[in-house]
Amino acid sequence: MNYETVIGLEVHLQLNTVTKVFCGCSTKFGQKPNSQTCPVCLGLPGSLPVLNETAFLFGIKVALALNCGIQSLIKFDRKNYYYPDLPKNYQISQYDMPLAYNGFVDIPANLTGLPKRIRILRVHLEEDAGKLIHPEREGHSLVDLNRTGIPLLEIVTEPDMNSPQEAYDYLTRLKSILEYLKVSDCDMEKGSLRCDANISIRPSGESKLGTKIELKNMNTFKGVKSSLEYEVKRQATVIDGGEKLFQETRLWDADKMITLSMRSKEEATDYRYFPEPDLVPFSVDKAFIEKIRQRLPELPEAKIRRFMKDYGLSEYDSNVLAGQSEIAEYFERCAQVYENRKAIANWITGDIMAYLKTQGASPADLGVSPESLAALLKMIDKGAISGKMAKEILSEAIETKMAPEKIIADKGLSQISDSGKLEEIVMQVISKNERSVKDYRSGKKNALGYLVGQIMKETKGAANPEIVNRILEKALEARQ
Repeated sequence: MNYETVIGLEVHLQLNTVTKVFCGCSTKFGQKPNSQTCPVCLGLPGSLPVLNETAFLFGIKVALALNCGIQSLIKFDRKNYYYPDLPKNYQISQYDMPLAYNGFVDIPANLTGLPKRIRILRVHLEEDAGKLIHPEREGHSLVDLNRTGIPLLEIVTEPDMNSPQEAYDYLTRLKSILEYLKVSDCDMEKGSLRCDANISIRPSGESKLGTKIELKNMNTFKGVKSSLEYEVKRQATVIDGGEKLFQETRLWDADKMITLSMRSKEEATDYRYFPEPDLVPFSVDKAFIEKIRQRLPELPEAKIRRFMKDYGLSEYDSNVLAGQSEIAEYFERCAQVYENRKAIANWITGDIMAYLKTQGASPADLGVSPESLAALLKMIDKGAISGKMAKEILSEAIETKMAPEKIIADKGLSQISDSGKLEEIVMQVISKNERSVKDYRSGKKNALGYLVGQIMKETKGAANPEIVNRILEKALEARQ
């Protein structure tokens, strides 16, 4: 049987506030266990929560960037459940009146050639739980409550994605938007961005949704995609085998590349939601929301359109460059001092981004400023260095953090473009390689490449290849 896949995603985003969402404890990562707690985030009797204003403003910024409507009345609720790392035995969250609702994110073109719109069901603020640590072979567990009370923004989509690739594309675009807003570092390794997926399959052409399975424990976008691909096959195998699926939560095992059953899926009634009595509901003025909207930065989609219009870049190059805010900024700084924008795009999307990906680094770690890259490209244009030399210089500049200009000066790497000097070297190479000259005359054109190689060897790669080829061909023709 042919099946259609239906996917919805829930993203939990840690907001990069200095203090927690309902108290003044620090949110700094990697501190001594249980060193960043107080009576409020520990839920001790008599303590009262106070909403972090910055977290609230960040939440509105994200909601507006995701084209959401903002709730006029802000209310918080208690979500009741017991985990050993949840000291209050409830989580302050939002239930029936989330911060924002009915938004959307457009992802790259699908099979129809048109961008696909992924609807955002809701965006709400809540606090994080703590962290359980299970030392191997020690027979006990430890709890670190430093994360308790960390501000989270949950972004929930409608079940609008129909393939693991669409889920991957949505997460990539969402992360790009969030990075532009500078509301989170979006570091999945630190738990700043976490994703749960709800997936079901149904016979093609069927409108009724299938049995929903929730997937957890996915700490990379690639892991999300891989787990969804596995689950599509598993669910199809179960149904084709005449068995029934049941609603449950499953964990992704990245080592074995399989999902494992964790527990039956909870429903909203299981959490016994009720309004948080210690946080008074409050209204948000429309003028206040518009003020925040006007202060939003230029977001990826707008930047892509501008790169195509102002710099004449292709849609592909514009998408790659604008996909990361730091890369886009690096490109624009370079474009301010160098006019060949296509050449800039080629170098950034090629050598530079390849290095950043393999090293897990950012442009700030590169050691080569946009102005230095522009200077390198100008030297190629002037014939002072070749493209091959520029790649080697760039590689060394990245490794040593030394300015490309200084590397060129220190090593005397300027390209030889003086025709008189090159003609002298060409004649010397010809006289030393009569056999190759004869081969060329007899029609063996690859002999020309050998002679060019000898000239480049003689000049230690500094000769201008274009001028060398012109002088060499002319000299060989004259000897016939």
